[in-house]
Amino acid sequence: MDKNSKLGTELRLFRSTKVLAASSLLIAMSIVLGKVLAVNIGDSIRISFENLPIMVAGYFFGPAIGLAVGASADIVGCLIVGYSINPIITVGAASVGFFAGLLGRDSRINKKLIKAYAAVGCAHLIGSVLIKSFGMRVYFHTPFSVLALRLPLYMAITAAEGYVVYLLSSSKVFMSQLERVSRK
Repeated sequence: MDKNSKLGTELRLFRSTKVLAASSLLIAMSIVLGKVLAVNIGDSIRISFENLPIMVAGYFFGPAIGLAVGASADIVGCLIVGYSINPIITVGAASVGFFAGLLGRDSRINKKLIKAYAAVGCAHLIGSVLIKSFGMRVYFHTPFSVLALRLPLYMAITAAEGYVVYLLSSSKVFMSQLERVSRK
């Protein structure tokens, strides 16, 4: 399958009410995991699994859906909780879904475990550690010493989330249901 037909298939998913409903549930899950069930350490460090539903959207539905779910989850979550919207952090959230989808669709990686960890690790490194940390520095003047703590934090979160993505991609039941949702 060439790149244009892959892109066309992914863009057709935007017209599917089943994918829209699944994406909405993933957005809601991200908001609950990130805003309600998060563990805050000070003002700048938050331990949460808010990116897991975003990565699931990207990994299983493609980079375009992942990007939309990431941006929507961040914007809606900020509006619900009353945070000001930081556009750089929104770009970071969108890139988490995009890069998880990009590597999740990479056909050169055959091993499910390696693909899951590559997608989750890359998404966190680019979206969470680099872009979101930059947004925190620019908007909130977070000290570099605090931002440096985000790397080991996201390494640990990647270990957990990568395994969850691997388990989902290995589940025959989940994948058959996903196929039903993705069909037009």
